[in-house]
Amino acid sequence: MLKKLFALFVVVAFLANFEVKPASADEKFRPEQFPYKAMQIQVMPEFDYPPKWPKDKPSLLVGQYGTMVNKSGKDFSGKIEIQVPAKEKNYQLSLVAEFPSENKPEVPRPYALDTKNGTVSWTPQKPIKNNETYRFVIEYYSNSINVKDRKSFSYSFTNQANIDLLDVIYYAPLNAKEIQLQPKPLSTSKSEYGEDIYYYQYKNLKKGNKVTYNFSYKKDGNESTLTAIDKKQPPKDANHTGVNGDGTATDQVLKNGSGTPDVSRPIIGTSGALIIGLSIIIAGAFVFFGLKGNKKAPPKTQVTQKKSPKKQTARRDHKLSNVEEKKELRKKLLNGKIDQETYEEEMKKLI
Repeated sequence: MLKKLFALFVVVAFLANFEVKPASADEKFRPEQFPYKAMQIQVMPEFDYPPKWPKDKPSLLVGQYGTMVNKSGKDFSGKIEIQVPAKEKNYQLSLVAEFPSENKPEVPRPYALDTKNGTVSWTPQKPIKNNETYRFVIEYYSNSINVKDRKSFSYSFTNQANIDLLDVIYYAPLNAKEIQLQPKPLSTSKSEYGEDIYYYQYKNLKKGNKVTYNFSYKKDGNESTLTAIDKKQPPKDANHTGVNGDGTATDQVLKNGSGTPDVSRPIIGTSGALIIGLSIIIAGAFVFFGLKGNKKAPPKTQVTQKKSPKKQTARRDHKLSNVEEKKELRKKLLNGKIDQETYEEEMKKLI
């Protein structure tokens, strides 16, 4: 009997050394197994400011939009891990989200930021099927703009996996002057508001490729582009696209282009033109629907009734909430996150 008990004890002790792990724990994200079908990076100095940002510091907003393909050979349900410049001054990660379907807004995902290793990780809402695509966006602010006689900054990106098509778009601050950007952009254009936009495109980039840009300009004050746009009306002439002009987005790029592109770089293809076109076209809709949504109705003759302090406070809070929501919608529209139809539908809900 004692021998049987001893044998049972040995077996139990042996099994206790093995830890039962959940299936997803072993699913480590390996970037090389998730190459990018497309990647778009938007670099936007003084485009917008996050809450409680120092008023005397210009911000740099960077948006990274990726479409990766699961080439791991199996469905993936683990955590995605992407490198981010978390050690930059005043770094603020403002958005980590996925796009569950075409032409619909992004859906934020809970994330973990590892400042020591410079990575952000999150778990997709649904497993990424083998050979299927997954679209995501990461946005962050940083105080990486140096202010002297000119405002300047450098931006670099090193891809963790192969990329079929990389678009890099620079939005110069509205009212910026004497803009300098190196290396020379593939093409340039202007938004409906006179905002200078610069385009780069690269094809078939291998893992570890690094692109670096140096940007400088002169500009008084730190007013954001979104704030300045709210004060402006787009010009109504044939040289502008969107609701106030004629021609396609591609025509706009060609009309305002800087001439013959650098032949060492690939010419922007259909997919790139669509992305760029969307960024330009939506600018016109931005003011059209924005002003439409903010117009005040003509006053009606009626008996004035006193409102209770509680009701006044509730209405004021609701109005302030609407202003912030409208601002966020305009930002998404101008960045190309949502299309014109989605923007209009969401604005109607806030009116």
